[in-house]
Amino acid sequence: MPRYYKLGKIPPKRHTIFKSDDGDFYYEELFGTIGFDGMSSLLYHTHRPTQVKEVRNSYDVSPKIAVEKNIKSLSLNGFSVKPTTDFLESRKIILANNDCYIALAAPQKSLRDYFYKNTDSDEVIFIHKGTGKLRTFLGNIDFEYGDYLVIPRGMIYQINFDTEDNRLFIVESKHPVYTPKRYRNWFGQHLEHSPFCERDMHPPSELETFSDKGEFILKVKKQDMIHEYVYAAHPFSVVGWDGYNYPYKLSIHDFEPITGRIHQPPPVHQTFETNAFVICSFVPRLYDYHPQSIPAPYNHSNIDSDEVLYYVDGDFMSRNNIEKGQITLHPAGIPHGPHPGAMERSIGKTKTEELAVMVDTFKPLKVTEEALKIDSGNYHTSWLDENH
Repeated sequence: MPRYYKLGKIPPKRHTIFKSDDGDFYYEELFGTIGFDGMSSLLYHTHRPTQVKEVRNSYDVSPKIAVEKNIKSLSLNGFSVKPTTDFLESRKIILANNDCYIALAAPQKSLRDYFYKNTDSDEVIFIHKGTGKLRTFLGNIDFEYGDYLVIPRGMIYQINFDTEDNRLFIVESKHPVYTPKRYRNWFGQHLEHSPFCERDMHPPSELETFSDKGEFILKVKKQDMIHEYVYAAHPFSVVGWDGYNYPYKLSIHDFEPITGRIHQPPPVHQTFETNAFVICSFVPRLYDYHPQSIPAPYNHSNIDSDEVLYYVDGDFMSRNNIEKGQITLHPAGIPHGPHPGAMERSIGKTKTEELAVMVDTFKPLKVTEEALKIDSGNYHTSWLDENH
């Protein structure tokens, strides 16, 4: 996220004495990534952020792999994942490799009883259903349907939901999540051809600062374990901060589609990138305007990447019998394309109302036990002609 931002009170010079009006010291913390070489922010706390009273339970949350080396195209019924009260327990990892975990969640309750920090991964949480507030130690972000919440690793947060009817599509990335390089100039500013810009990306506001002492439970994810830490000071003790490393939101509805006379390839939909996978947004758009154009995508052999599509809303024109919350996996090495009749139906159409999120990974994805619970069964045969 190459954009400087500040919130709250900060001293005029880094690494210098900073006190409250009552003469109490504020405690500085560098919140950095990739050692001292990546994005970072400087935080100022009312208390030292290091006061651990106790480390309690630790438990394994590794995904349970059912198919280590998958070759079958799969269709998963995402809304079949049952709602769960606890935010962390609601997360069901369905696909995984060493670079990312792809999960579904249907949390019913807000995360209030403890704080959470994922030190393994950046998180991209797509809000399919629900509204609420992401509360972090760097400030709060209101969210609604269609928002991507980008949460850097190490961010301490809670999340409040307005109702119990919530559906989330989550990507946990072992690599930092950025906006695509080709959208930015060498200063980091988004260029004119970018399908979104800084104006569409909303950093935290409403900084909450607490000076409370007591016992505060922070659940820390590290190496696929959850460790329950008890801190002596409230984790939201930041009075001010500045820098480049912070959470933000971007609405899929603010993604401006790139179109052309003939069918455009998937990279025009790219929204985020890492060095191991990309995330794309398919949004309502006008179709190709060449008089002989075929709006449906051509058949494609994914030789080098697994393709995951999460269907959000609208009528996805290249697929038959698609429902909200459905997920398809097209594994590397196997060609895929429009379902029978989809190409023919698309000819002459002028626009689509489809809404979907795509994840393309450069390494194969493993299929978990949670995925098999919601597998439709025979998706890999769905391209057969009727006479077969």
